[in-house]
Amino acid sequence: MNAITEGEWRYNQLIKLFPSEAEPAFEDTTQQETVWGQKWGCNNDVGRLRMVMMHRPGDEVNIVDTSKRMENNAFGDVEAGWYWRGDTGPDLAAMQAQHDSYVATLRGEGVEVVYLDSIAPGRMKSCFTRDSLIAVKGGAIVTRMGPRIRRGEERPVTQTLARMGCPILRTISGSGVAEGGSFAWLNPTTAVIGISSRTTESGADQIEEVLRTQGVELLRIQLTGYRLHIDGVFVMLAPDLAIANIALLPYWFLEKLGELGIHVIEVGYEDDVSVINCLAIAPGRVVMPEGVSEKTRKALVGAGVDIVTVKYDKMISGGGGLHCSTGPLIRDDI
Repeated sequence: MNAITEGEWRYNQLIKLFPSEAEPAFEDTTQQETVWGQKWGCNNDVGRLRMVMMHRPGDEVNIVDTSKRMENNAFGDVEAGWYWRGDTGPDLAAMQAQHDSYVATLRGEGVEVVYLDSIAPGRMKSCFTRDSLIAVKGGAIVTRMGPRIRRGEERPVTQTLARMGCPILRTISGSGVAEGGSFAWLNPTTAVIGISSRTTESGADQIEEVLRTQGVELLRIQLTGYRLHIDGVFVMLAPDLAIANIALLPYWFLEKLGELGIHVIEVGYEDDVSVINCLAIAPGRVVMPEGVSEKTRKALVGAGVDIVTVKYDKMISGGGGLHCSTGPLIRDDI
C-alpha cells in the first residue's frame, strides 16, 4: 500500500478547513449581496417594483408594410417574419411618445428602468420584453420564444442580463417553448403558467425545475383556443387581489384563488380588452391603460386599488400592452 505523500496530506487538511457549503441557499439575501452584488429576482408580482427591463420601439417597426393586408384585416408577411395586429399601420413617433410616457411614470414611482443593450436584427416585437424573461428568486430564466418571427429576442436579453451581473438560472432548451407573458406569481410559494402554442409542457417543465428547488408550486392552466398568454386574462394587483376575465379561466383555478385568499375583480364587456394587461408597481398601486369602464374602476377603487392611467393605444396596436412591455427584474418581498 502506498503511503500518503506530504502534499496529499496538506491538501486534505485544506479541504477540511474550507469545506463545500450548500447553505445558505443561492437565493438567500446574504449570498445574493455577497456574490452577485444585490438581491436579484422576484417571488411575487405585486411587491414594490425596483427594476424592470424595457425596449423603446425603434426603426425595427418600420418593416411593417401596410400594402400587405392579411385575411384577418391585420398586416403581415409570413416569409419576411413580421405582423402588425392593428387595423392601421404603426405610428412610430406616437409609439415612442407613449412608451416614453410610460417609462417616465415608472421612474416617477421609483422604478429603475433598464433598456436592452441592443435588439436582434428584424425582431420588431422586441419592445414586449415580458416574454423573453421570467424573474424568479435569485435571478432570471431566459425563455425560448415560440414563433420564428420572435426567435432571437432571447440573445440581447441574455447579453443585457450578463452585463448587469444578474444571474441566469435557466435558459429554456431542447424543443421546449415558453414566454414570460404566460407566467404569474400568485404568492411567494405558488405560481401559475398558461399552456398554449407559446408555452408548451416541456417549457413549463423546465421552469418548474427551477421553482422546485425554491419550494415553489407551479400550477398549469390550459389556455383556450389560440389564446397566447395568461396576462391577457389574469394579472395580480395586490397580495389578495387580481383582475381577470373569468369566462376564460377554468373553474378549478378560480376555486384555487379563493383557497389562497385572492379576490378576483371581473372585467366586463364594457372594458377595453387591454385593461387586464396592466402592471402592479406596488401592492394595490397599478398602472393601467385608458379604457377602464366606470364599473370596473369603481370595483378597483372599492378594493383599495390606486389607478395610474397612461395612454397606450398606439403601442397596444402592435399586439401587446403595459404588462407585455415590462420585464421585471427586482421586486420587494411581500
